[in-house]
Amino acid sequence: MEPNTGGDVLTLLRAFLPKTQFERPAHAIKAANLTLWPKMFGGRFAFLQIDDEDIADLVADHLSDENSWLRMRLLEDPNFASNILASLDGLASGPWSGWLARGTDFFWFYENGKRLPLRLVAGELIDPATGRKVACFTAPDILERLANRSPVPNLLLMFLVLSILPGVRALGGSYQPIYYPLMRYVVCRTLEAAGVDEDLRQALATDDVPGAWGHRVIECDGDPLELCLNCMNGAMSDLIDRLGDISFAEACGSMKGFVTDPSWHELHKRLRNGLIAPTDEEWAFS
Repeated sequence: MEPNTGGDVLTLLRAFLPKTQFERPAHAIKAANLTLWPKMFGGRFAFLQIDDEDIADLVADHLSDENSWLRMRLLEDPNFASNILASLDGLASGPWSGWLARGTDFFWFYENGKRLPLRLVAGELIDPATGRKVACFTAPDILERLANRSPVPNLLLMFLVLSILPGVRALGGSYQPIYYPLMRYVVCRTLEAAGVDEDLRQALATDDVPGAWGHRVIECDGDPLELCLNCMNGAMSDLIDRLGDISFAEACGSMKGFVTDPSWHELHKRLRNGLIAPTDEEWAFS
């Protein structure tokens, strides 16, 4: 939503949203969408939403299978997880810094409504602020805690099970064209160091359309949110058809989200100064 969105539009939108308090962002987003979707779009469109708790269930399905790739590589290989983390640290300290941070190690930890980072130390997930052990980095312990939602997968683990492993194209926000290829690079570099999964490495290396920018991108006449709110009384289908006829290139418009963003300015500066280049190995999986 733009900062200068009209007050009347905000007032109308807030009137639709649930007034209760929520323990986690996923709960608030899910409740808001379940309220907004039928009011704004009626029954013409089916609605699919996946949040971090759904990803927790998906990861649990993987880890419940003793022969799953995720369980054998991430949890049971003694070096795989640590090599991924080392690659992330290498990116953070090099010219690609700022695009794929090691915010937490594979899982976030929820406690008293707060999301806390974890660190993988000697086979255990530790709260770095207190030194307290949260979980052993083993399938039984992780599965037990995923069931009560105390840990939830981080972004890297989410993309691993939703996109990288199944080969599903990812459509994301304006930073994704950088951090998602870097995720693929980290996974492939770790596989190569371990000398395993040549077929997966080859599939990733030869996939020339792994993802695209475009999520939440609509540039058209008028503010999209205001158009939607004004079309709620029977005209929403016409608006959806009109926006659906706009090509992807037209919808992106001037791409001002890129040209005004400080992170993209810094990336351009590094390219101009030769600190990074399209031929860098980190960029091989874009």
